[in-house]
Amino acid sequence: QVQLVESGGGLVEAGKSLRLSCAASGFTLDHYTIAWFRQAPGKEREAVSCISKRDGRIYYADSVKGRFTMSRDNFKKTIYLQMNSLKREDTAVYYCAAEVLGPTMGWDNSAGYDYWGRGTQVTVSS
Repeated sequence: QVQLVESGGGLVEAGKSLRLSCAASGFTLDHYTIAWFRQAPGKEREAVSCISKRDGRIYYADSVKGRFTMSRDNFKKTIYLQMNSLKREDTAVYYCAAEVLGPTMGWDNSAGYDYWGRGTQVTVSS
């Protein structure tokens, strides 16, 4: 059974850092495209970052480039999102998602992902 479990969220002051983790089980991590999405209250879910199986590249949304770093440890079956210089607008529930091989619908299209975690809340205060 495929499972993705996020952790590491919390309340943090603007300008500080957090590292999110996503523990994967039930599948071979390096066979999948893995992504982080987020959803703020009253807004649509948006893509944050992705490690593409198709081309091996790491993609970032413009809003987080230079501040967020995505990585994965295939041995530990864990995906990370290091978030630095956090801003209030980064406040959201952050989700980990996986798509076998892929991405088939664009790295930032949530419809292409097969599996989702339940999310972890990140709140940035000013």
